[in-house]
Amino acid sequence: MSPRESFALRDHLCPELKGRAISDAHHEVSLTDILHQSCLIGGLRRLSGRSVLLAMSGQLLSALAMIELDGVARRMLLCPPDLNSEHIQALIEDAGIDAIVTDEPPRWTDAGVYLIVGAHLPEQTIAVPRTERATEWLMLTSGTSGVPKIVGHTLDGLCGAILADGLPRGPAPVWATFYDIRRYGGLQIFLRAVIGGGSMVLSEPGEALADHVARLAAGGVTHISGTPSHWRKLLMSGSAAGFAPRYVRLSGEIADQAVLDGLAQAFPNASIGHAYASTEAGVGFAVNDGREGFPASLIGQNRDGVEMKVVDGSLRIRSSRTARAYVGKSPAALTDADGFVDTGDMVELRGDRYYFVGRRGGIINIGGLKVHPEEIEAVINRHPQVRMSRAKSRRSPITGSIVVADVVLADGGENRTNEIRDEILRCCQTSLAPHKVPAVIRFVVTLDVTPAGKLSRSDA
Repeated sequence: MSPRESFALRDHLCPELKGRAISDAHHEVSLTDILHQSCLIGGLRRLSGRSVLLAMSGQLLSALAMIELDGVARRMLLCPPDLNSEHIQALIEDAGIDAIVTDEPPRWTDAGVYLIVGAHLPEQTIAVPRTERATEWLMLTSGTSGVPKIVGHTLDGLCGAILADGLPRGPAPVWATFYDIRRYGGLQIFLRAVIGGGSMVLSEPGEALADHVARLAAGGVTHISGTPSHWRKLLMSGSAAGFAPRYVRLSGEIADQAVLDGLAQAFPNASIGHAYASTEAGVGFAVNDGREGFPASLIGQNRDGVEMKVVDGSLRIRSSRTARAYVGKSPAALTDADGFVDTGDMVELRGDRYYFVGRRGGIINIGGLKVHPEEIEAVINRHPQVRMSRAKSRRSPITGSIVVADVVLADGGENRTNEIRDEILRCCQTSLAPHKVPAVIRFVVTLDVTPAGKLSRSDA
């Protein structure tokens, strides 16, 4: 499949559709039905050339509408379920939205958009539309308390890593992801499923983790991805027993050695790896050797056409997979003068390998010294009784600020907290500079994860 401006998702679904489907906890829709039936009430013609907001209550209808609208709509803005309602109007204006596709039309009557098209599970037979244009795929950035930025991608760019990897060999995979497919990480898995000849089992909002994993096992899921926080939650829950995927991938956060080793132990027959990607930079690379960080040899021109460099400790990426631009009335520059996206992810070279140390914008200040909390957490997580941790600063009347660590223990660890606290402190004192060593270690039952699957630091 060669990149071209008329590339549309519907045109490139695998021709062998028998047995392939997209499902959630309530419904299953075959790929054959998707190609020959419509989920849109009133058909596609009214949406041709429009800038469309996809505002579905669930992922299944979102998936069907994406396939149907690509190559027809001028733009599609994917609306994640956790979007702050106060930001909706600003995003509609920035993206030039002139149509809304939703299964909840009454909710959107006051949005100021004239054309609101309803959606339901596909029922009506339609003529397969001809590709009319290259639809611009719009996604929202996460991790900000203000109005999120809108990032514009082409489908060619979104599929760049998928095509470079080639289609999976052997039996058709059954994909799943802990991400929502209306965010970049989840969308990548959705595209891999529908283009690469597989089926997909979607997550359900509010579903208990044990129920979700049981449904994934019952659905025969073989390939699954999530953030390290997603996977830590799974390992803590004890729900991994009976679930045996053969392909496990992490992305979205730093994958430290502790979580990689934990997954290798939980899924001994699976391929365990982690990938680097962001909404702006696209998919950068994958690491499949079981180790945290990435080989220094990846810096420079990569064989897949991804070029990377490190400037002042920050990873920068240039490739055809990066977003085209930010979208809005006064969009910020997405790339530097040389076309590189500054990811803001800080890396450090140790020997022949780069290691991620944290986000440039997530630094905490300890007595005037800058500290990446992820660096502290990686050390704490090495303890065999630790499942998850979060480091943060706290005001101190003596030193100005100190490091405080909240730690979730594995089952059984609660009976020896004093001993474990001492062991964690010794490990930190050996591995970290004195100002990075936690002054307080608190054991907690759980740590919050954001809707995007990342460790919540809002109260850190």
